[in-house]
Amino acid sequence: MSIRVHEMAKELKISTGALKKHLSDMGIIVKSHMSPLSDEIVQKIREKFNLTKAAVKQREIDRKDYHNKIESERKKSEEAKPPKVIVLKRKKKEVPVFEEKEIKKSEKKTVAKPVHKKNHPESYSKKTVKPASPPPPPPPIPSKILTSKDKEKAAKKKDFEEKNKHLKAKLKQFKKSKRKKAIAPTAEEEAIISKNIKRTLAATKKKKKYKKEEKQQVRADEKIVISEFTSVSELAKIIGISATEIISKFFSLGQMVTINQRLDKDSLEMICAEFNLDVEFQDEYGGEILTKKVEKNQDLEMQSRAPVVTIMGHVDHGKTAILDYIRSANVVESESGRITQHIGAYQIIHNDFKITFLDTPGHEAFTAMRARGANATDIVVIVVAANESVKKQTIEAIDHAKAAGVPIIVAINKIDLKDANVDRTIADLMKQNLMLEGYGGDVLWTKCSAVTGEGIDDLLEQILLAAEMYEFKAPINVNGKGIVIESKKDSHMGTIATIMLQEGKLHKGDNVVCGATYGHIRKMVDENNKELKEIGPSDIAQVFGLNGVPKAGDIINQVKDEKIARQISSERKLIRKEREKIHEKTNLDNLFQKIKEHEMSELRIIVKADTDGSVEALCDSFQKLSTEEVMLNIIHRAVGGINEADVHLASASDAIIVGFHVRANSTAKKLAEDEKIQITIYHVIYDAIEDIQRAMEGMLSPELKEIFLGNALVKQIFKIKKVGTIAGCFIEKGVITKDAKIRLFRNNIMIHEGKIISLKHFSEEVNEVRAGSECGIGIEHYNDLKEGDVIEAFKVEEISRKL
Repeated sequence: MSIRVHEMAKELKISTGALKKHLSDMGIIVKSHMSPLSDEIVQKIREKFNLTKAAVKQREIDRKDYHNKIESERKKSEEAKPPKVIVLKRKKKEVPVFEEKEIKKSEKKTVAKPVHKKNHPESYSKKTVKPASPPPPPPPIPSKILTSKDKEKAAKKKDFEEKNKHLKAKLKQFKKSKRKKAIAPTAEEEAIISKNIKRTLAATKKKKKYKKEEKQQVRADEKIVISEFTSVSELAKIIGISATEIISKFFSLGQMVTINQRLDKDSLEMICAEFNLDVEFQDEYGGEILTKKVEKNQDLEMQSRAPVVTIMGHVDHGKTAILDYIRSANVVESESGRITQHIGAYQIIHNDFKITFLDTPGHEAFTAMRARGANATDIVVIVVAANESVKKQTIEAIDHAKAAGVPIIVAINKIDLKDANVDRTIADLMKQNLMLEGYGGDVLWTKCSAVTGEGIDDLLEQILLAAEMYEFKAPINVNGKGIVIESKKDSHMGTIATIMLQEGKLHKGDNVVCGATYGHIRKMVDENNKELKEIGPSDIAQVFGLNGVPKAGDIINQVKDEKIARQISSERKLIRKEREKIHEKTNLDNLFQKIKEHEMSELRIIVKADTDGSVEALCDSFQKLSTEEVMLNIIHRAVGGINEADVHLASASDAIIVGFHVRANSTAKKLAEDEKIQITIYHVIYDAIEDIQRAMEGMLSPELKEIFLGNALVKQIFKIKKVGTIAGCFIEKGVITKDAKIRLFRNNIMIHEGKIISLKHFSEEVNEVRAGSECGIGIEHYNDLKEGDVIEAFKVEEISRKL
């Protein structure tokens, strides 16, 4: 089981920062102290630490041996020197120094006379001075003249000299170390000493709660790769500066942000431009984590894979019929049923070569996959009916195939019908800039019939020929990566995702990330519910074990650790939620707000009805509602119920769906809820027209109309203290109201426009004064009134505009 960085640091008794530095030196990058370490990395760290520890111990032993050797040599040299006589001065008694003198014979016991200290002053100095040459040894003392008391004193003196010599040696060594006269350690020894000091400090209980790591700032004009809706704190770590600097820069630009706020694409581009950084946005969060191992691996083993073919074309031109014939014919030939058939995908074997067919639900799904960066298709087969030639959806299919940049093969179907006209079909295809082989172009084509089987083998041969020309290969010694064809939620089995692997291999039990979901592959099955142990490039399988339902076109990636998968999945969920908030879908409620903010200049509508007459009637009525401010654009009209393709188109075009006498199937309803697409169903045609009309009328800005109320002639001026100038007026025409706006004219020239602040009839404050009456009028913030001025009153009304 993998352990985290801080747990490993605790085991090694070093700081987390020191461990991260060691990991960085080993080429292993970790994000934080909570990052997990694999068993292989942990084993490498322990081996390196044990080797380093053993080397340090060996150097310590060598150092101690070296110093012990020096100490022993020094002791030997000191022992070889003659002994020194040290005489100490005592307060009460003196130590006698004997000299050889004439001793008179006597009956009594003779004692040597002590020599006075004046004769030997050097013997009583407090500090012993080291002589240049060793002093001569004292004269021998006759044992005959020494008493037992003298012998005892001499023994004590000898012991004292031995102890003093030991203390003196210690003091001398201490002074040498204090004066730094000891042997200087080498640079390698100093590094070991500092490392031991750090380890000792790290092992103590008092640890630093926070150690600020040195941040390597990104150089100016350097390119950084980030995901959309990156937070301020994450951006600060990527750039290598503090989050406070980014917040301050936003503040100077007039925008308030917080440290955990996620920034949209425009804000990220703006702030990176302020720091002179070139920014590139990655499609999905975690791309650098998932592709890091692939980039480091230089020798990728490539293996040939089956081509992935998508059948496209107009409705009822025989796409499904061709696939059904290929499938059934192949079953008969193989006799073993070696066909992997899945929902939305078929894999057949023709002449010992595999071919994978994708049965996409129309060109909208094909576009949705390509829009997510999942170019899953290698070859596109355009099916055209020989009796109907090129139709609208045929043109759209050709445009989508050209935009994807994949090779095209044309299959002219239904040649068995009497009204089939192959030449007209070829001419119509050439009008669409699709030059066929043999007609001035290089596009492969064939005539076929899904009913009789004529030309089907030629079509398969051309697909294999194109595959051989382009040499489709995929790496196999990398982590598995594929694309979700479709997914669903089963009440018993949970989430089931149909995937097609693009590179590497996927095994049962692998941890995977799939868009904003993650999981552990519990089971992989084929069309016969036969369990698969592994799948390779271009293989199809139904995968069980994801924690949610992924979207069609999401990329599935194999990861080593479930924790990494969970982290990437949670970040992608947050990013998608933020993206949904910003790119809110249009509905009749927020339409006016979008028009007001100049975010859109047209209302896009998809119309579905039960009959063609109803469709035409609705479309004609809607188009008459267009104005100069809002253009109503009907992007799609058709007969039939509302299906998933309509919802996909509405999501891609930011449109609303209007249904008349039809209903949306359950799958379309669920998809509309997920994509936040508004579907409105009507049973009376006038209700639909009125709802759209009211919505568009509500979006129109109201008209402002000025209504004349009356005018008054200024007869006299009254200046009142603390009130201002009051005009004594006579109402000539109409009525003057207190809440009216006024214009002041002098000699028929307007000199002021404002409001009435006071309106009095005699001494009473009134709300209005009619013609023929006198009143006093006070004008707000204006006192330059003169006799003969004319006050004209009016009001402004908002009138709703009608279509």
